[in-house]
Amino acid sequence: MSILGQFEKLSGAQRRVFLAAFLAWTLDSLDFFLLVFCVKAIASEFHTQPSAVMGAVFLTQAFRPVGALLFGIVADRYGRRPVLLANILGFSVIELCCAFAPSLHVLLALRALFGIAMGGVWGVGAALVFETLPKEGRGTFSGILQEGYAFGSILASAAFGLLFAGFHWHGLSVPGIGWRGLFILGSTPALLAFYVQARVAESPVWLAGARKRMVRATAAERAARTQLLLRFLPTFLFLVLLMTAFMSFSHGTQDVYPTFLAVQARLSPETIGLIGVLYGFGSIAGGIVFGALSETWGRKRAIVTAALLAIPVIPLYAYGHSAFTLGLGAVLMQFMVQGAWGVIPAHINELSPPQLRGFFPGLAYQFGVLIVSSIGYIEAVLGEHFSYSTSMGSLAVVVLCLGIAIISAGPEAKGVSFVHTSETL
Repeated sequence: MSILGQFEKLSGAQRRVFLAAFLAWTLDSLDFFLLVFCVKAIASEFHTQPSAVMGAVFLTQAFRPVGALLFGIVADRYGRRPVLLANILGFSVIELCCAFAPSLHVLLALRALFGIAMGGVWGVGAALVFETLPKEGRGTFSGILQEGYAFGSILASAAFGLLFAGFHWHGLSVPGIGWRGLFILGSTPALLAFYVQARVAESPVWLAGARKRMVRATAAERAARTQLLLRFLPTFLFLVLLMTAFMSFSHGTQDVYPTFLAVQARLSPETIGLIGVLYGFGSIAGGIVFGALSETWGRKRAIVTAALLAIPVIPLYAYGHSAFTLGLGAVLMQFMVQGAWGVIPAHINELSPPQLRGFFPGLAYQFGVLIVSSIGYIEAVLGEHFSYSTSMGSLAVVVLCLGIAIISAGPEAKGVSFVHTSETL
């Protein structure tokens, strides 16, 4: 069945849930990537090196597991919908505060708080979607949902290219708004909260479980939860290892790339923004293609294929000698990297216990972020001492090979019924 046909089979309520989770992840990604694109400008204003500003990216990544744990536990207890609403409001308000940061130290503190809010969005949103949508077509929905992250990067790229330094078009002159203006623009996702409040329903799987939880004693519930955690600890540790590899894929090939294009390749903000938009669309295409392929190939085969195909793209991506070759390399790289990523939301939710789905996959996801949170900073430091091409290219080879080995050795639970397992456990 075509992608359009699969969406046509969804009810209105299911489509609204999917749209809300997709937009939440998109706008969260927008706010994250606005910082990534503005690293050089922020470093200039605060009279420091780009590697020091990459510390803000590190803190965002390092504090995401805190948000995944806190918001995930609350989502399992009180529902997915209200927690997603709180996450959206939280990261929007913090992004607005970043626009008025008087120093790099204040900005670093705010980005740590942003990481906490960001950490809850992915796990809670994915749980809400996959507990609401049918299992048929789950791989396709997974690919599209995950690429909300890529769509956010496209919006950040376009905003940076058009608004950071301003532009002229047919006599129309639009002045630049700088990095602070972009952060103010990044606070607008708060408007999505009104849509979530008015139009999005709670997860039916969570509601069914809530009725059962009402008749349990609190102490007994805690004991059962602890037993579940111990029972699924090996699975959790595997998912953390898997997410560590995948975060290295994504953040290792994306976070420093705009800085590389500005500092080493010496491209203009307009060109950097255009390349960012193009590789964002490449990311979306890859996520959709490999997400759909995972329905017939299986999750593991689709992921491994995408990761293998990324390796021969590295010379273009990291060592291209023109804006065209670098742009082509970036598009192909993100098509493959995010193609592998597109399978992940379905894959790790299928491997997670139903009673803990609010925080189990999200926490594993964000622990992977924590472990590789310094990857952008390390790449920037190596880039300043050697070259960005060397640091990015070498790291890409290593993490892609490791990721292929990890996913090949792991389990798969393609097509498991969330409703059935939730009712019988």
